[in-house]
Amino acid sequence: MTILILGLVVFLGIHSVRILAAPFRDAQIAANEKRWKGLYSLVAAVGLGLIIWGWILARPLAPQLYDPPVWGRKVTWGLVWIAFVLMPTANAPTGRIKATVRHPMLLGVIFWSSGHLLANGDQASVTLFGAFLAWAILDLISALSRKEPAPVVVRPRADVIAVVAGTVLWCVFVFFLHRFLFGVSPLG
Repeated sequence: MTILILGLVVFLGIHSVRILAAPFRDAQIAANEKRWKGLYSLVAAVGLGLIIWGWILARPLAPQLYDPPVWGRKVTWGLVWIAFVLMPTANAPTGRIKATVRHPMLLGVIFWSSGHLLANGDQASVTLFGAFLAWAILDLISALSRKEPAPVVVRPRADVIAVVAGTVLWCVFVFFLHRFLFGVSPLG
C-alpha cells in the first residue's frame, strides 16, 4: 500500500497545485510555461506509474472492507460511460456539454471513481478510487469559486464527437483493454 499511497500523493499533489498554491503556479507559468508543463507532466507520469505499480502490488493482499452491492457493477458501466464522454470534452472545442457542465474533466473523475467504489470493496481499490473522488470534489469546489468567462462560441458538433468518441473508447476499454491492463473484466 505504501507505493500506491506515494503515487497518489505525487499524482494528486501535482494536480492540486492550482488549489493549494495558485500564485506559485502562475509565477512558474509566467517565468517559463514550457518548463512548468514539462516538469508538471514528468511528476504526473511518475505519480501515475507509482499508482499503477502500487495498486497491482497491493490489490491481491488487500482486505475486503465492504461487499459491493450486487447492482454496483452494472451502475458502474453507466457512470464510467458518462466519464468517458465528459473527460475528453474538457480539452475539446466548447459544445453544449462543456458550456453546461463547466468542468467536465472533474465531473468525469467523480463519475469514474464513484462507479469504481460501487464495484470494488477491497482496501487498495477504496484507497485509489476514494482518493480520486475526494480530490475531484475538492478541485471542483475550488474551480467553481474562480471566475471564468462564459464560452463565446458553442459548437454542437463538439458534443457529437465527444459522445461518439467517448462511447467507442468506453467499448474498447470495457470489452478489451480493462482486462488486459488490470487483469479484471468489467463484464464479470
